[in-house]
Amino acid sequence: MNPTNLSQITGVRPGPAHRAGDTQVKHEILKENRTLKIVVLDGYTLNPGDNPWDEISGMGDLKVYERSHRDQIPARAQSAQIVLTNKAPISGDNIRDLPDLRFISVLATGYDIVDIKEAGKRGIPVSNVPEYGTDSVAQFVMALLLELCHNAGSHSMSVRAGKWCLSHDWCFWNSPQMLLKNKRMGIVGFGRIGRRLGELAHAFGMGVYACDPVHEHTPDYSGFQWKSLEELFSRSDVVSLHCPQTPENTGFVNSRLLDKMKPGAFFINAARGGLVRENDLAYALDNGIIGGAALDVVSSEPPEVNNPLLAARNCIITPHMAWASLDARIKLMKMTVKNIKAFLENRPENVVNSRYLS
Repeated sequence: MNPTNLSQITGVRPGPAHRAGDTQVKHEILKENRTLKIVVLDGYTLNPGDNPWDEISGMGDLKVYERSHRDQIPARAQSAQIVLTNKAPISGDNIRDLPDLRFISVLATGYDIVDIKEAGKRGIPVSNVPEYGTDSVAQFVMALLLELCHNAGSHSMSVRAGKWCLSHDWCFWNSPQMLLKNKRMGIVGFGRIGRRLGELAHAFGMGVYACDPVHEHTPDYSGFQWKSLEELFSRSDVVSLHCPQTPENTGFVNSRLLDKMKPGAFFINAARGGLVRENDLAYALDNGIIGGAALDVVSSEPPEVNNPLLAARNCIITPHMAWASLDARIKLMKMTVKNIKAFLENRPENVVNSRYLS
């Protein structure tokens, strides 16, 4: 893959309406007066007990599974007209083997866990929730960056272990402290989250570089510049990924790009773990090619015990939680309700597979 092809790296985002155009969805279930069956394959992370399913349960016969393994999906989704999933994968084989399936709604923005092409062949719209977590994720990325800058957590543990009590001085620090003002934030993928992160970085006094195939609505704050992928990696003090994962951009962050980064630069990924070649990133960290990394995602989740990043130098890893503020999860639930209602009214919204629908 040529990493200079920005449309492959950052993905192509549909327009604001995200509708299915002239696609007509036939609701046989309603014509035949059957009870609508809705199955949630992995609902625990959206509602661990603080975000009820009440509105969706009022639409039909709702069955919520906390989590589903691949081999459980065919039986659990059988006879369902609507299936909701967050990270439980719905393959082409699953779609072909579910004759009653009419609609899939992804409980997230990323939809790479669904074979959207096969769904389109069956005339099944797949919708996502594109903007529920914008503020939550952008704020979390800044939290990761500030932790890389200051290591506040490890310093707190040092104090609680008694190091300050035994200090000869009135203060101490175990790691260099980094000021963000006048540093450069490089953002790969300048959609909703990327733009919000740019605003936060600007508020900290940082210049902002962005790499995206679409150069529309250029921010009016000072210090902003569009950059190529290579320029962004080589000139930024912080690089943060905010693009969807596609077959074309999987593993695009590799040794070639990492070698271009400044020796003390930080790399952040709160998008998708598969965008990064993890062995290359671990090597760059362990050999001082870059200064540190903060990751909220890895290639396989939960991670394999032998994932090289678990033991890499100066690498913060959090368990895919940037999206998970209660405010964001409540908004996600409400927008999922809207997606289902729109489908039932024959005007599906936030459809990500419009180009495949037949």
